[in-house]
Amino acid sequence: MYLLQSVAAGDGDRDLATPLSRYYTGQGTPPGRWAGSGVAHLGGGRLNVGDEVGQTQLELLLGEGLDPVTGATLGGGYRHYRTVEQRTRARIAHLTGTLSQTERQDHSARIVAEEQAKGQRRAVVGFDLTFSVPKSVSALWAVADAGTQGLIAAAHHAAVNEVLDFLERRVAETRIGAKNPTTGSVEQAPVHGVAAMQFDHYDSRAGDPQLHTHVVIANKGRTVVDGAWRSLDGRTMHAAVVALSELYNAVLADRITGSFALQWEHRERGQDRNPAFELAAVAPELVREFSTRTHVIEQAKDQLVEDYRDAFGREPSTRTVLRLWQQATLDTRPTKQVHSLADLTAAWRDRAKQVLGQDASVWARQVIADVRPVAMLRADDVSLDLLDALGERVVAAVEPARGSYPPNHDMEVRHPH
Repeated sequence: MYLLQSVAAGDGDRDLATPLSRYYTGQGTPPGRWAGSGVAHLGGGRLNVGDEVGQTQLELLLGEGLDPVTGATLGGGYRHYRTVEQRTRARIAHLTGTLSQTERQDHSARIVAEEQAKGQRRAVVGFDLTFSVPKSVSALWAVADAGTQGLIAAAHHAAVNEVLDFLERRVAETRIGAKNPTTGSVEQAPVHGVAAMQFDHYDSRAGDPQLHTHVVIANKGRTVVDGAWRSLDGRTMHAAVVALSELYNAVLADRITGSFALQWEHRERGQDRNPAFELAAVAPELVREFSTRTHVIEQAKDQLVEDYRDAFGREPSTRTVLRLWQQATLDTRPTKQVHSLADLTAAWRDRAKQVLGQDASVWARQVIADVRPVAMLRADDVSLDLLDALGERVVAAVEPARGSYPPNHDMEVRHPH
């Protein structure tokens, strides 16, 4: 794993001829790697999980819907949609010749407005799932020694792979058959896993530490029932996004606690954001120092909320606030700056020193060394009666939120201890 190799070189002497040091000192981030059991069905056996993702492979699979190695077709090709301009010209060309010049201008203006409102349709070639460690974990990773950095990165990658495995077992599927004219339904069928590409990144667009991985899942799956390649069912993929994110957070917390015995705590993040679990040993002040991007988005969101109040004379709903937050994220998105991990690490340690009042690497070692081992809870330690009681508490907590829950909410999400 390239990112694990990179962060494991946080300190000490380095041989500049090794690939490890090239990713640490080089500009940008490591190359992507193949993941998912669906990879075994590509390339005629010449493509394996963990192999580096090549540019040509990306163009073949995501650009044309072809096998990334052999170039063979994988079912039907991706749809090509006409541009807004092409649709507009076609509709105007079909206007009747009996219209006067004024009528033609009016009809043309209406057509232009309608087509622009529809926007440009694009084929769905893949799904981008981003898994980012909590800010407190990124802060510890950013300033820690090589061994700690490596263990945190290993926990992150293990959690990502566990969630990807879960997605293959419980979420990914395709649709076969025509829609039932009465019910509008189609048959959903399982696929032989997914073909995914994992791309690791170190920082946010504001230059703060943000250890995260983009998992790009190709919109192609080999159907189990007949071996045919089909598109994945996008509805089930989108519906599971929140559940997958929560599962990742829980698995990561378990692995971090298992490696370091660090404890977690519940922290509020404001009335418009859900609370988060952060490492108790990482002070909120350090988290705020490394949350520059969040502050910018928050300020932009507050302005959008104020504009909404002025325009409509009422407070926006929770759903509207979420939409405004997403708009603020896009509106304030800066250009990505490319730096080496070595330069980033040095800058992060300097910033942390100003907050901590001591050498950041020394602080990180103390955080790990001062932990008192705690007895880990095993599955056998939890009685059935306790599980029933917890289940009742969960139902009581979520019942007021909505009247029904779809199957994607029925997932065994673990909770950080």
